[in-house]
Amino acid sequence: MGAGKTTVGRLLAEHLGVSFRDTDEDIEQRAGQPIPDIFVDHGEEHFRALEAAAVRDALAAHPGVLALGGGAILDPATRALLAAHPVAFLDVGVHDGVKRVGLDAPRPLLAINPRARWRELMEARRPLYLEVARAVVATDGREPAEVADAVLEALELKTV
Repeated sequence: MGAGKTTVGRLLAEHLGVSFRDTDEDIEQRAGQPIPDIFVDHGEEHFRALEAAAVRDALAAHPGVLALGGGAILDPATRALLAAHPVAFLDVGVHDGVKRVGLDAPRPLLAINPRARWRELMEARRPLYLEVARAVVATDGREPAEVADAVLEALELKTV
């Protein structure tokens, strides 16, 4: 959360001349409600099932740049599917991540004590991100265009 996946993903897609897709947007469209409402009305387990299906469908049907929600990596089947794709992990520190998301943002997993909860989530997820990432790009203190450029370079997709 707060790494800039959607913003950087759009920049990457534009640079590569391909389309962009955000699986969080896919989930909201399919469910007919925002993600925070899905959490409240149906719980995290239901959301994770929707997320796994959205990622699976997007990977199968979308040849462009994908932005996945930060928790998509929790699903072992999703991690297995990602192994066949050039994945970049946008690594953001707690200060920048919480600052970008905002302390009052409608993020169900950050509802109580956002900084501490963000640290807990990252500690649990970081090894999973590193498991599938071909590139790790730090985002702290960097503009989205800088991050996108670093991703292109790290994944050897940069054209001169």
